[in-house]
Parts: sequence; C-alpha cells; structure tokens
Amino acid sequence: MENQEKDIHADNNDSNIQPSAAKSAEEIMNEIENRATENSATEPNKSFEELEEKAEGLLEKIGFGKKSAHKKEAQELKEKLEEMNDRYLRLVAEFDNFKKRNAKERLEWMKNAGQDIIQSILPTLDDFNRAIKQMETSIDIASVKDGVQLIHNKLKSTLELRGLKQLESIGQEFNPELHEAITEIPSPTEELKGKVVDEIESGYSLNDKMLRYAKVIVGK
Repeated sequence: MENQEKDIHADNNDSNIQPSAAKSAEEIMNEIENRATENSATEPNKSFEELEEKAEGLLEKIGFGKKSAHKKEAQELKEKLEEMNDRYLRLVAEFDNFKKRNAKERLEWMKNAGQDIIQSILPTLDDFNRAIKQMETSIDIASVKDGVQLIHNKLKSTLELRGLKQLESIGQEFNPELHEAITEIPSPTEELKGKVVDEIESGYSLNDKMLRYAKVIVGK
C-alpha cells in the first residue's frame, strides 16, 4: 500500500512536468536533479541506470529527450534545402543559357533581316544585266527604252509587295512631316504658293511608316 502511494506520488510529480517553450535549460536540469534527489531519498535501492532511465523519461515528457527525432527532422530540412538550392542553380543556369541563345538568335536575325528582300529583287537585277548587254548591240532605241520601263515597273511592283509606297508630292501643300524643302522659287501660279512645285527626290513610306522624306522645291 505504501509503495502504491509512492508510485502514485511519483507519477503525479512526473505529470506536472509539461513541455514549455518558456522553460530555460537551467530550469529543466534543476527539475531533473530534484526528481533524482527525491527518488534516491525514497528509493535508495534504485540503481544509477534506473535513475538515468527515469531522467530520460522526464526529458522526453518536457520535449528534451533523445535527439533522434530532432536529428531526423534536421536532416530532412537539410535535404530539402539542398534540393531547393540545386533547383535554384539549375534555373539560373537555364536562364543564362536562354539569354545567350536569345542574343545569338537576335544577332543572326539582324544580320539576315534583309535576306528575303534581296532575294526578291535578284530577278530584277538579272533583267538589268540582260538589258545592258542588249544595249551594247541594239540599234533600236525604242525597244531598249521599253525594256528599261518594264524592268522599272517590275522592281517597283516587287518593292510595293514588301510594303513600299511612293509618296505624291507635286502640287501638295508643303508638309514638314513629309517633305524636306531644298529651296523656294517664285510660284508659277497663285494656286501653287506654299505648295510643292518640283521634286528632286521622291519620298517613300514602308508599311505606313515614313522611310524617306521627299526633297522638294516650294513655291512662294
């Protein structure tokens, strides 16, 4: 009976020790020491191993028992951290490769941007070469003139298919957004004052974007 009361008393004392984040390591060790002292006084025949086992039980109750569970959690966290770091390094490497590849493709595109246009006008260049050879032996000026006109129309049509458009200037109001005035001359008529009376170079737009201003002479 007396032994039962001692056991109940010891169990009640053990149950009073709860895990607490507020307890310091020094307080925990003092509690363990007090329990060990109390047990050694009431149960002097207990061996050191039994007391050690008792202490481990108390530590487990307050969350400071064997470290295997904590070591396992720490190892898992370490592995996850290493995995995330590895993924980060791979992403950095992939992004760096993407930037290099994109820069290389951009450079290639800039170098070959006009390739399709050049290819489209090569047939017209061939026509010019044939016309020049024909001019060396032909005495029919009219046929040569017609041939050159055909080549001109072919070249113009090819460029128009690429979005090139020749701007009409003569007789139009002078517009600094379209025209570059080379000089002014007395207007031949009253209606042409402030308007383009002659054109030195035609203006062009490409896909509705100004490509070259027309060089013009303006009446005054």
